[in-house]
Amino acid sequence: MTNAGKRVLIVDDEAPIREMIAVALEMAGYECLEAENVQDAHSLVVDLRPDMILLDWMLPGVSGIEFARRLKREEATAELPIIMLTAKGEEENKVQGLESGADDYITKPFDQTELQAAVRKACALREIQIAEQTGSLDPTRRYEIVGQSTGMKKVFDLIEKVASTPSTVLITG
Repeated sequence: MTNAGKRVLIVDDEAPIREMIAVALEMAGYECLEAENVQDAHSLVVDLRPDMILLDWMLPGVSGIEFARRLKREEATAELPIIMLTAKGEEENKVQGLESGADDYITKPFDQTELQAAVRKACALREIQIAEQTGSLDPTRRYEIVGQSTGMKKVFDLIEKVASTPSTVLITG
């Protein structure tokens, strides 16, 4: 999986933060779209269909939390990955952000490497979802996604064995 052509929408009311994030992601090969409020962001989502959204909580007018909820309610955007990127670092804020529909939650200030890893993960998971929905997921590619270690291959083999059974399985380690 490559970052090339992956479109990330950055929604933050502070232009310097949007620009810093865009530079970091563009260096990693992403195409970045920017919006300073929910209205602009929604237009970009509808018109340009980004692969994922980096969303600030505190925005003018409609909050990032409400926008995330709205996107998750709409069929066309329900599976669009959202990473909350906010200064609200308290545990209850993180829980609220995740419960609103965010797939991940990163607290400002953040490390660019952490941000790039979270975006890469979100885009990879979205690509898998799309492939599963269209029936184009190549089962042999699963090792590319997660890893090619012997241990991971054993885990996937075990999962395949029990996947069709009505059993609940907990894998730890």
